[in-house]
Amino acid sequence: MSFKEWISYLLGRMIWYMETPKQERKETKQSQKELWSVRWFGLIPFSIKMYVTKQRSRIRGG
Repeated sequence: MSFKEWISYLLGRMIWYMETPKQERKETKQSQKELWSVRWFGLIPFSIKMYVTKQRSRIRGG
């Protein structure tokens, strides 16, 4: 990426930030947020957590 492209990208982001209402920026930011375990390790920790939770509820239930 050349310097000119970088500056145009930076200005575009700055203009978007200034024109977008604060509430909309906040909603966009929250919708993109994901758990750190998913971000770093994928869905494996999530699937293990689901499995353990299911086993615990099965043991407690009966």
